[in-house]
Amino acid sequence: MSTSTRKLLAVFAHPDDESFICGGTLAKYASSGVEITLVSATRGEMGRRMGNPPYLNRETMAAARELELREACKCLGVQHLQFFDIRDKTVEFVDPDQLSDRIAGLIREVDPDVILTFHEQWGGHPDHCAIGKATAEALARTGLKKALYYISFGDSLAYPESFGYTREDISQINISKFKKAKLAAFRAHRCQTEMDEWVWLPDKQAMNRLGDYEYFIRGNEEALRRDRSDLF
Repeated sequence: MSTSTRKLLAVFAHPDDESFICGGTLAKYASSGVEITLVSATRGEMGRRMGNPPYLNRETMAAARELELREACKCLGVQHLQFFDIRDKTVEFVDPDQLSDRIAGLIREVDPDVILTFHEQWGGHPDHCAIGKATAEALARTGLKKALYYISFGDSLAYPESFGYTREDISQINISKFKKAKLAAFRAHRCQTEMDEWVWLPDKQAMNRLGDYEYFIRGNEEALRRDRSDLF
């Protein structure tokens, strides 16, 4: 493998986090040759949506969501997928030192240029916040200079002042050419999106519901040195 290959490590909590929140960005960088490794801390077995009409239960949910995530990875161009096999909705109760050490080991192994995870305060779900806090701590433990970004939901950070940030703290990635891949990944997470009628509209109509940009909080000095329109 060429030593010049750019690498991105995404450490998230559940199957579908990658597609629903930053699927366009992952597809964009994958298409340009970035090698992407995705971690899902859980298999999402406690998800409330079980298909429409329901066809899953607690016993079958984990296997189904794993298959859906593998399909979504294909849609987005994500090459490497790892599960931590933490029980869904319990990430916040895992020993934080052990979790950070595990992620630190992965950072050293993958040696990414860019790391994506959740913000420990703005993650929107206890699992999200816990995996984000552990990932930030893991990077600090390695002492490596990697650009850290926190993912965000929809257009919420188009006006970041309400979250205590300035425009300079935010990276804005244009994904307008990658909406088809993002939509395909949405549809891959079938049991989670069957209740959302817009996802299953004709492609053009459905893609019109997806924003042209995805937003990221620049999480450290390495990230702040980058152009706001490019994670790398």
